[in-house]
This record gives sequence, C-alpha cells and structure tokens, in this order.
Amino acid sequence: MAGGGTMTTFPEYAEEYLRLRRALGYKLVEPGRTLPRFAAHLEATGTEFVTVDAALAWALEPDVPPGSVVRPMRMLVARGFARYMAGIDSRTEIPPSGLLPFRQRWRAPFIYSDADIVALMGQARRVIPEPLRAATFETLIGLFASTGLRIGEAIKLDRGDIDWSEGVLLVRESKFMKSRHVPLHESTLQGLRRYARWRDELCPNVREASFFVSLRGTRLLRTSVEKVFRVLCESSGVGADAPLPPRVHDLRHTFAVKTLLGWYRDGTDVQARLHSLSTYMGHRQPRSTYLYLSAAPELLAYAAGLLEAAQAVTP
Repeated sequence: MAGGGTMTTFPEYAEEYLRLRRALGYKLVEPGRTLPRFAAHLEATGTEFVTVDAALAWALEPDVPPGSVVRPMRMLVARGFARYMAGIDSRTEIPPSGLLPFRQRWRAPFIYSDADIVALMGQARRVIPEPLRAATFETLIGLFASTGLRIGEAIKLDRGDIDWSEGVLLVRESKFMKSRHVPLHESTLQGLRRYARWRDELCPNVREASFFVSLRGTRLLRTSVEKVFRVLCESSGVGADAPLPPRVHDLRHTFAVKTLLGWYRDGTDVQARLHSLSTYMGHRQPRSTYLYLSAAPELLAYAAGLLEAAQAVTP
C-alpha cells in the first residue's frame, strides 16, 4: 500500500497521475505503457513508498537489449511519478536527475536489399500458420519498405485513412503531432487492396476501425509487430551476418537510403529534393533527413564521386 497509511495502491496512484497529466494536454504514450509496470513492481516487492533504490532496481531489470535507451527512459518515468508522489507521501524519495543518463549513440542501420525484403514477405507467408496474421505481416513489411512509415504510423492507420481513388494515405498526428498525406505507388496500393479483401474475408467481425488487425480483430501492438519481425529475420537468415540484429525501423532507413541513391544515380539535385523527402517521411526539419546520407557506404561513395567530378571541371 502506498503513502501515509492510505489504502490507495500504487497502480491507482499511477492512473491518477496519468489522468492528471493528460488533462493538462500531455499525450504520455510511453509513460502510459511504462508507469503501470513500475507501479506493479512497487506492489509486487512490497514497497511502502517510492525510493531511489526501488526505482533504480526496476530501471535496471535485465530485460533490455544492449545499446538501448530503455533504462534511462524508465528512470525518467519513475522520477516524474516520484515527484507526484512526494506531494502525497512525505517519505517519497525523488531519484536525482542524471542517475541513469542518456547515452544516445547513433546505431548504423541495417540496409535491406530487395532480396531481403522479398525473403521476409515470403517468410511471413510460409511460417505464420494463421492466414490473416500471415497476410498482415506480409503487407506490413511491404508497406514499410515502400513508404518508410514508422511502426506507430502503420498500426495507427484506420480504414478511412486510405483514399483509394487518389492513391494517398493519411498519417494522423504522428511524431511531433503532425499529420501528413503519403502518396502511394500503384503496386503498394494494390497490395493494400489485396490485404483489405483478405482481412474482410478472414475477420468479418472486427472490433476496431484499424486497417491492420490482429486475430481478435483489434489494433496491432507495437511489441507484437517487433517480436514477429525478429522471428521472421531469424528464420529467414536476413541480417544473419550483421553486427546487430536488423530492426523493423531499419526498413524506414532503407527506404530513405534507396530514394537518395536513386536520385544520385539519376543525376538529380539531391539538395533540392531533400526537403520533399523530409516532408514525405514526416521529419520536423530537413536536417533530420541528412542523417541518411551517412547511412550507407554506397551513398557516401556516390556523394564523393559527384564532388570529385565537380572539382575536375572547375577551372
């Protein structure tokens, strides 16, 4: 039980805290997933009030992939909750800032070849026994590869977000609370149409308006998508020789890199086109898109070659 002899539990306090912050306009997507786990940890360990040791023990639980920022994020969530609890229970200890500092390290993305993408889509058809689930992941992988959508953007899509006549999908209030329209290639549109037919045949009684659905007719969960994708990579051998396991998000990097490579090969003025790619991908500013210039050695080689050619003709 939490605080001053009251019978309110930590999970109940966590819900109150999230409700208050959301009423003030905060989205709290990540804390909404993480804080209930911290509250459950406090209850399970019989902790009477939030302490630095309890927050640290939870943040350091050994279930985190190497190089991730999960642990600092957990501590950030625990610290925010502790500040709230300090106004309820004077015994509360607020973890000091910087106890688990963020050490953001740029991770070189895995750039999928066309053969890799075909292999992953085919693997979804072969190894996933449920036809609806197989179709869902095959189509998702194709959508990621052809549009560079973020995972959250794809699973947030509703049926009404696709304009079939114009070949455009609507990404609603994505990162930075920005919405945008994403034009689709005809082959991508055909793939989505095919999936929509399969979905309606295999799951006629859906429970939500989401375009991609689970076996229960509900919206997909990010953790589920990432887990199944890892299985597909491992079972197909895609990325087996990579220094780090390939991720779903690397398909977004792959889309950007291949777009830039195509422009370089065609002799397109990449600098002039970079803003359009930035807008298409939903970046807040073009400089975020510049990161993709260093994402593949081949891309750097093209850039260096163009620079050498320009210098050779300069009088």
